[in-house]
Amino acid sequence: MSARYDSKHGLVSRPPFDLYMGFCDLRNMVAMLPEDKKKDVQATYDTLEASVQGFKLGVKVIERTPYSKIVLEGDGTPFAFTVEMHFDAAPDGRTDFWVRVDAELNAMLKMMLGKRLQEGLDQMVDALVAASEGRRPDIPDMKF
Repeated sequence: MSARYDSKHGLVSRPPFDLYMGFCDLRNMVAMLPEDKKKDVQATYDTLEASVQGFKLGVKVIERTPYSKIVLEGDGTPFAFTVEMHFDAAPDGRTDFWVRVDAELNAMLKMMLGKRLQEGLDQMVDALVAASEGRRPDIPDMKF
């Protein structure tokens, strides 16, 4: 069963080029993690693998559209999914940032993960907006 989740849109106080370049190399995502989480994550330019509650989960970049979109897909995951990060130009040199996830979830997984996935996407956007404004992001510890 296919499911689609679109995050809220957030105006990030950085131009699309800067934001896109930060996400373009998946090794940069590891650098953004708290120190205690980095040990469970390995990354290359194109791939990222993490251990989550004893399971190895990974993503790989399948598309880069310079300065506007990056698409990742699950790699070695229990269900197929893609993640699209959008970097749309906004007024005053800012970026309208949002994320879309398409996933093949059975009814039980959709019921268990759907709301949490939506909340996680929205929190990611809020955290990026806050960080771009020099505010400390308020990110609760998500439990799946």
